[in-house]
Amino acid sequence: MSEPDPKVFSHLTPDGRLTMVDVGAKTASERSATAAAVVVVSARTEALLRERALPKGDALVAAQVAGILAAKRTAELVPLCHGLPLSSVDIAFSWRGPGRLEVRATARTIAQTGVEMEALTAVSIAALTIYDMVKGVERGVTIERIRLLEKRGGKSGVWSAPEP
Repeated sequence: MSEPDPKVFSHLTPDGRLTMVDVGAKTASERSATAAAVVVVSARTEALLRERALPKGDALVAAQVAGILAAKRTAELVPLCHGLPLSSVDIAFSWRGPGRLEVRATARTIAQTGVEMEALTAVSIAALTIYDMVKGVERGVTIERIRLLEKRGGKSGVWSAPEP
């Protein structure tokens, strides 16, 4: 697969105005995207998260719901994104080392354009929700490495991020 020509701006008209890309002529196809972020917390906060014992309640449940809702509203938040009929949004959590909680979001659709922005929005808001839920016990939480891991479907097929 060749990379797009960087001199061709898909979101600009010839006279320099912003525009939403017209995907009307494209065929709808199955598409998916997975994004991830890492939330870094102290050992104390990790224990509270694992025990579901935070003063505000279960942060992971709140983050899961927030991530799903965020994916559904991506077109309202990112100005030139198309509104997509999402087939599913999955938010998952896994500990990747002491104090390193990975948040993953996978979005799926059958549409004329991809769901990368929906997956990235979902993982970002899920991570921010975790921060909001733990800030009462730890203000120094960081959110790292928000990134696209994989996209499938459409003209360009499968793309996977290189291993770090």
